[in-house]
Amino acid sequence: MQVLDTKLPGVLIIEPKVFGDSRGYFYETFQLKRYSDIGLPQTWVQDNLSFSSKGIIRGLHLQNPYPQGKLVSVLKGRVFDVAVDVRLGSPHYGQWVGVILDDENKRQLYIPPGFAHGFAVMTDGTIFSYKCTDYYHPECELSIIYDDSDLGITWPVENPIVSKKDSEGTPFKSLPRDKLIQYQTNARLNATSI
Repeated sequence: MQVLDTKLPGVLIIEPKVFGDSRGYFYETFQLKRYSDIGLPQTWVQDNLSFSSKGIIRGLHLQNPYPQGKLVSVLKGRVFDVAVDVRLGSPHYGQWVGVILDDENKRQLYIPPGFAHGFAVMTDGTIFSYKCTDYYHPECELSIIYDDSDLGITWPVENPIVSKKDSEGTPFKSLPRDKLIQYQTNARLNATSI
């Protein structure tokens, strides 16, 4: 397994070791010791799957209290996955990183608590998987409008299909500060910067 840093410290790309031959392939999508050795949390409480058509954007979502760390991957299809740093006091506050995740590269993205998360679906029939470090609490959820001009995310879809909730998300500058978590530095092992 290879772990790569992104431009946002704490947001990690994980490339699992894939064993393949003429019959197909095998790889571990999660292994507690190996993932905790690279600095990921040891407690995961919920696994989710979503199925989406091409052109859908989901996000940008976060929740607090009960902030969630997420380990996301694509089982079928392709997405452009985005994490936005919304931790108060972070030197990267308001910055985002986008990564292509698909069933060919088999990459995973770890998004720590305190980041908003969203993704654009680039192929029909995409199955998106994510593990969460805390339970979903709809009463604590915040949605940032996906096309906020202050964030300037370059989504790779034209005429996106967006839910009512996401199209009516809060502008980034209007996020309630009492709903955001404080930035804390954290160390991590064995990453190669990209």
